[in-house]
Amino acid sequence: MSARKFHAQQNVSIEEYLKYFYDIPAECPYGMAETAVYRQQQFGGLPDSVLGSFLAAGFRRNGNTLYTMNCPGCRKCTPIRVIPSEFNSNRNQKRVWKRNSDIVVTLGPLTITEEKLALCGEFLGERFPGRGNSSVDYYGTFFASSITNTLEIEYRLNGRLVGVGIIDIGESWINAVYFYFDPAESRRSPGTYNILYLIELCRKYDLGYLYLGYCIHEIQAMEYKANFRPHYLLVDGEWVQVTRNKK
Repeated sequence: MSARKFHAQQNVSIEEYLKYFYDIPAECPYGMAETAVYRQQQFGGLPDSVLGSFLAAGFRRNGNTLYTMNCPGCRKCTPIRVIPSEFNSNRNQKRVWKRNSDIVVTLGPLTITEEKLALCGEFLGERFPGRGNSSVDYYGTFFASSITNTLEIEYRLNGRLVGVGIIDIGESWINAVYFYFDPAESRRSPGTYNILYLIELCRKYDLGYLYLGYCIHEIQAMEYKANFRPHYLLVDGEWVQVTRNKK
């Protein structure tokens, strides 16, 4: 697939869809003091070209809902994407890739198992203590989708499940929906390894864009995405390239 086709698929107009979106105020999911406002709409299904245009406009998917943050007075949630053909790993990322060479990776349809629910629950309890987050709710309302092609990546160490990535995949893009992992394996930098694997997956299937959600510099668990350079941040409706550090 050519770069011209990649860009052509990102230019489908979404204006006709946007008039049906509505705003929902809520507590900020990232712990910021400001009230969050989700601009969202539910869909029964969308063509790759349309969903690709929504991703290019900074939208995210939660179940069958597409949303963007429209919070008054706050623009900390900055959409970030990588063009895999441009990416060059730094020394730390190369070490992470080598450190995880014993991980067995499989890609397949999204399925719900007791093993995954237990691992996801452990991750949520460690990452969001006291919030009462349920792995069943995450799978049932967040990960599952009927509007696009959603797949699941399993990461196993000696047969034991240590991480799971949920992705949407189109003809020219991958959308990283969520990633959870065994907190005991944090030293392996599993979040970094997951993104490195997604970059290689894009290269393997000649996919032009990898959408990584939001980069929030105030939150370490989100800010690490900025280490993948060059990357692009959506600022005032334009994707702005951020190049590699000169160190």
